[in-house]
Amino acid sequence: MSMWDKSGLVDFARGLERLGFGILASGGTARHLGEAGLPVIPLEEVTGFATLLGGRVKTLHPLVHAGILARRDRAEDMAQLGELGARPIDLVAVNLYPFRETVAAGAGEQGVIEMIDIGGPALLRAAAKNHRHVLVVCSPRQYGEVLAVLAGGALPPPEAPLRRRLAQVAFQHTMAYDYAVAGYLATGPTQGDGAPAPAVPASGAPGPGELPAELYLGWQRVRHLRYGENPHQKAAFYIPVGRPPVGLGAARVLQGKELSYNNMLDVHAAWALVSEFDPSRPACVAVKHAGPCGCGLGSDALSAYRRARDADPVSVFGGIVAFNVSVDEEAAAEMTHLFLEVVVAPSFTPEARWHLARKENLRLVEMPAPYRPEAEFRQVWGGLLWQEPGAPAAAAPATEWRVVTVRRPTTREMEDLRFAWKVVKHVRSNAIVLAHGGATTGIGQGQPNRVDAARLAIGRAGPAARGSVMASDGFFPFPDTVEEAVRAGVTAIVQPGGSLKDDQSIAACDRAGLAMVFTSVRHFLH
Repeated sequence: MSMWDKSGLVDFARGLERLGFGILASGGTARHLGEAGLPVIPLEEVTGFATLLGGRVKTLHPLVHAGILARRDRAEDMAQLGELGARPIDLVAVNLYPFRETVAAGAGEQGVIEMIDIGGPALLRAAAKNHRHVLVVCSPRQYGEVLAVLAGGALPPPEAPLRRRLAQVAFQHTMAYDYAVAGYLATGPTQGDGAPAPAVPASGAPGPGELPAELYLGWQRVRHLRYGENPHQKAAFYIPVGRPPVGLGAARVLQGKELSYNNMLDVHAAWALVSEFDPSRPACVAVKHAGPCGCGLGSDALSAYRRARDADPVSVFGGIVAFNVSVDEEAAAEMTHLFLEVVVAPSFTPEARWHLARKENLRLVEMPAPYRPEAEFRQVWGGLLWQEPGAPAAAAPATEWRVVTVRRPTTREMEDLRFAWKVVKHVRSNAIVLAHGGATTGIGQGQPNRVDAARLAIGRAGPAARGSVMASDGFFPFPDTVEEAVRAGVTAIVQPGGSLKDDQSIAACDRAGLAMVFTSVRHFLH
C-alpha cells in the first residue's frame, strides 16, 4: 500500500487483514495504518533502504517489483523470487500524488514538479501488467467491491473479469496522469495574464507549418449534464487534463440552473463572436440555436443590447445574449422585459445582479477572458478533424482589402463592411450578413446555396435592407447574389473573391453603382 489520499484506507486495510493479508506499506501510509492499530510492515524493513532523496525514492526496488511481476504459473519466476528472498505480492493498492490539484492551486514550478509521482505509476503499471496474478486498486471507490470479492475466502482466478477490468482502469488512470503532466510541461507556467502558453498536444515536436503525426487527448469529466441536445441523450462536460481551465471550463454561473448541453453550444457561439470586438466599443450578440440572430455596437451595454435585440426581435425570444463589457443596471433592467435563457458577460454590476435576480430561471454566466482557442476539433465517424483556429476577422488590416469596383466604399460603408465581416465569420455557411450603422439588419445562414442565404437575409431585414452593406463568407459563383442585393437597395459588398466569374459580379456592381471589396480570405463555418 502506498497512498496519498488516505480516505477509507484504514477500513480497507482492516478488511484485508481480517482476510489474512499481510500488509506492506510505504512511509506515511505505514505510519497512518500503525497509528490506527493495524499490524503493518514498513517497506524499508523489506528492502533494507530508508526513503531516499527527500522522498523521491521509496518503492523503486527489485524486491518490491519482483514480488509484483512474478508469474505464479512459471516455475522459473517463482524460483528466482525465492533466491532473492522476496515474497509474491497479491494486491497492490496505490493512489498518486495530487498533481492536478497542485497545478490548480497555483503552486510554483518546483512545487508542481515534486508532485510528479514516479513510484506510484510504476507500481500500478507493474500490477496491471501482471493482473492475472495481482489485483490492482487505484481508487478508494474500489475498496468495497474488492473486499466483497475477497470475502469469499480466496483470490479470484487468473481469468476473472474483475482482474482485467481493474487493470484497464489502472492503465487509464496512469495514462490520464501522464497526460496531465505532459500538458503542464507543454503549457509551462501561466503567463502574467493567467493565460497558458501555446501547447503542442502531440508526440514529438512538429516542424514549422507541420501538424503533429500523432495526437493524444486527455479529458476529465467535470459534471454530468441533464441531457444532450434531446432529452433521450446522455451528456457530460469535460475539460482538458492537466491544463488550467479556460473558456466554459472557467466560466462561473452566477444565477439560474446549470448550463445545459444546448446552452453551452450557444454560449460558445455567442462568446466567440462578441470576442471579435474590442471592449472599447461595447458590443452585444444575440444567439439562437448556435447561430447569431443579431449583433450591435453601442455607446454602452444598453444601446448595444437594444441594437442586437431589434435586429431580429422574433428570433431573440428564448435565446441568449453576450456582451464584451460589464452588464450594468440599465442594460439589466431592459433585459428583464424579454424571455432569455442565458446572459454572458465579463462581469455584472451588483445593481445588474439585483435586477436580473427577478428572473430566477435566467442563467448569468461570467466569462473570464475573450475567446482565443489554440486549436479546433471536430469528431467525425471513425476519426477526428483538427485545424488551426481561424484568425480574428479583424486580424487583416483594412488596407489589405482590395476595392474591385469603380466606386469606392464611403467611410461609413467601410466601417459597416468591417463590422459585417466580423459577424459573417461566425454565421453558418452559406452565410450572408446585412448591416447598417454598426448593427446587423438581416442574417441568412446555413443555406445550400448563396443566393438563398442572401434572400433570407434580405427578407429578415425588410425595409432596413435599403442602405445596408452585405458581407458574404464565400465568393459569389454567379452574379445572382449581387443582383438580389441591388434590388434590395444594398450599397456595398465585402466578399473573399476568387470565383471564375468574379468579373460578372464586379460588372453587376458597377452597373448599379455598388462598391465591392475583396478580402482574399474565406470564412466558411460548417
